[in-house]
Amino acid sequence: MIRTKDVYVIGSYTTRFQKWLDKSIKDLTRDTYLGVLKDAGMADGRDLEFCWFSNCSMGTLWEQDLIRGHVSMAPLVEDGLFPERIPVINVEGACSSASMALHGAWKDILSGQCEVSLAIGVDKFYHPDMKTVVAAYEHGIDRLDKDRLVSEYKDVANQCSRRFEIGKGHTVFMDTYAMQACWHMWKWGTTQEQIALAASKNHYNGSLNPKAQYQFEVPVEKVMGDYVVSYPLTRSMCAPIGDGGAAAILCSEDYLKSLPQEVRSRAVKVAASVLASGKHRVISEPSLSKWAADRAYKMAGVTPDDVDVAEVHDATAFCEIYQAEMMGFCPIGQGGKFIESGATKLDGTLPINTSGGLVSKGHPVGATGLSMIYELVTQLRGDAGSRQVQGARTALAENGGGVVSTEEYACSITILQARE
Repeated sequence: MIRTKDVYVIGSYTTRFQKWLDKSIKDLTRDTYLGVLKDAGMADGRDLEFCWFSNCSMGTLWEQDLIRGHVSMAPLVEDGLFPERIPVINVEGACSSASMALHGAWKDILSGQCEVSLAIGVDKFYHPDMKTVVAAYEHGIDRLDKDRLVSEYKDVANQCSRRFEIGKGHTVFMDTYAMQACWHMWKWGTTQEQIALAASKNHYNGSLNPKAQYQFEVPVEKVMGDYVVSYPLTRSMCAPIGDGGAAAILCSEDYLKSLPQEVRSRAVKVAASVLASGKHRVISEPSLSKWAADRAYKMAGVTPDDVDVAEVHDATAFCEIYQAEMMGFCPIGQGGKFIESGATKLDGTLPINTSGGLVSKGHPVGATGLSMIYELVTQLRGDAGSRQVQGARTALAENGGGVVSTEEYACSITILQARE
């Protein structure tokens, strides 16, 4: 848990998330890569020494597996934009893939093997055959023992006098998140309106974000009145399917010192990066995200009270309520009341999901984690415009992926700090 040296983000970028009908994954890779170079003040990528490439859709939807990152970066090599012979590591961990890529680049610098490393995530989940897309999401569960997952959720349903079924026309993730929400409502008195408040707040934030997939407000009553995906979750409480890319360039302190002042002044320190793996657990047990957050706070030498702004993985709006508890922002069981208090709004004591979160910003799976980093880097630089959190100095990102039992298979916690 000891950091051996400081690591900095000098470049951060995301495309707008949307249905990019006219762009291929290679096109989105190019756009994302050129965008992050520009943000880092780099005319080209000659100083890059390593690339971590995150993607989840190429194998299941586009018939390109095994070498997806190499295939996607190859045109950039041919055009002289990406260095020849640079290693590319393919990363896949469901929705947490991009954060894993960031973690790999961070460790490149910590180890002393590299001075500059690239993490890039690109995904394209909008597909002409949407049945194929729904099926693709099932690759985020244990397909070799699916019955166990269903059995565990039926046990949870029995506790709170509900019925668990995997629905048609939507993903297994919505059904499992919905049952977690039902249990939380039964156990702690959380209400559907509190979940709607989280969703409405994030749609408002998304309306201020030019990179968001949804850039419109949704009042609480319309969130509540939208069609039910899986009770208590309505469509407005759930992340949309879309396409996009995001990236970050990380470097050592020695390399940072060699850069122009305008680049150094925009650098953001990676104070902590912690990964965790899920397990079969009883639903009352704190999740892997709490385990990872506790270690990240220790690594960064901060507490939850020090966090000024956070992005959490709200694949559904309920997740913001739950993760606020797991991050230590409020007591366990009080997440609904925490949201209801207004604490997580832009002018609240701890703004969460200033980007609009996944429910509004969008969720192209392999790019999501790095898009969270982009939002937080933007906040710490003071460049977030009308959604800027004043005086933000410390930021946290929580990104989860896959489903095992009543938690995710993988989780990442990243803590960023504005440079002194």
